[in-house]
Amino acid sequence: MVNSEVMARHPMTEGFAFKVEASCDSARAGLLTTPRGKIQTPVFMPVGTQATVKGVTPDQLTDCGTQIILSNTYHLAVRPGVDTVRNLGGLHQVMGWDRPILTDSGGFQVFSLGHRNRISEQGVEFRNHIDGSPLLLTPESVLDIQARLGSTIAMILDECPAGGVSKDEVAKAVVRTHRWALRAHEHRQRLELFEPMAVFGIMQGGTHEDLRRESAQQLLELPFDAYAVGGVSVGEGREALLSTIGISAPMLPFDRPRYLMGVGGLEEFVVAVDQGIDMFDCVIPTRNARNASLFLSDGSSLNMKNARHKQDAGPIEEGCDCYACQKYSRGTLHHLYQRKEILAYTLGSLHNIRVFHRFLEKSRKAIKSGDWSRFRDQFLGALSSRSG
Repeated sequence: MVNSEVMARHPMTEGFAFKVEASCDSARAGLLTTPRGKIQTPVFMPVGTQATVKGVTPDQLTDCGTQIILSNTYHLAVRPGVDTVRNLGGLHQVMGWDRPILTDSGGFQVFSLGHRNRISEQGVEFRNHIDGSPLLLTPESVLDIQARLGSTIAMILDECPAGGVSKDEVAKAVVRTHRWALRAHEHRQRLELFEPMAVFGIMQGGTHEDLRRESAQQLLELPFDAYAVGGVSVGEGREALLSTIGISAPMLPFDRPRYLMGVGGLEEFVVAVDQGIDMFDCVIPTRNARNASLFLSDGSSLNMKNARHKQDAGPIEEGCDCYACQKYSRGTLHHLYQRKEILAYTLGSLHNIRVFHRFLEKSRKAIKSGDWSRFRDQFLGALSSRSG
């Protein structure tokens, strides 16, 4: 039986460690130590798919509370190419970022670029989205790529089926993901590392509790450094997404980071942290900012192109400590967005990222003070009253 009391039976890679510093019910505040620095959890990772968080400098990310960035194996393998990144000094040098970097394996692109790929037991063959040339990702090659990039945390290759496919199809993806995990574990021993690199396994199983449990049990037989909940936010519907988070997190070891892949949002954070999730990533803060949608700390959002903001001299949100709120008014942001000024996208991204970071900082504080239940209920209650 896999439950929240399961403990990993193997040490983490040298230079990496995880400690649960406080817990309140199932919610945890932890510390993930890496050779590139310590990470306080729960933590949100801004997404820098192409080796950059769009429109935001590394110093700006640090100033708004970013501890770790996510980048993408598939996209970097296509452009500029792994050899180019290596020749330029590795991913940290290319990004101008000396803190931890987690790289996704390309498994999500199995879902998002499904029309461009062919899945076999060997791996996933893509016709890349730039010029259509072939690219084969295998359990072995994705670890090789991530090692050459100089990733701090690497993800194994998994098969991520779309929401709504049959249970039989999801079950096949679970079996294949496990076979690929076995190959990744075996190949890991042969990797040429340019700096220390942790490797995380990925749970699949769709919205099916029995398949999630089967996937977790298989993963725990392999000595990965930590484990992720994959295969969510792929079209399964909001209620199914939230319930899948609830059933999945407790199946993973208590003493290792639990990473919920591709999910971000304040309500999602509350639900996931409440179940013991430690790590998150999502493109939403920067993508929404480029579309003039800016978040507020109560979970609502503003459309900064709305004419009602034109004469508003107040900040995006009263009490927000981000650079945009400290220096600019809603009226200024409205003007910048209407004129499609690049500064608007930078300021909006900084605000949205800071809203996410600050919310998880407050969550961590509430957990450590034993006040998590009140914090959770107060937020969800206010959210429910607005939607009602």
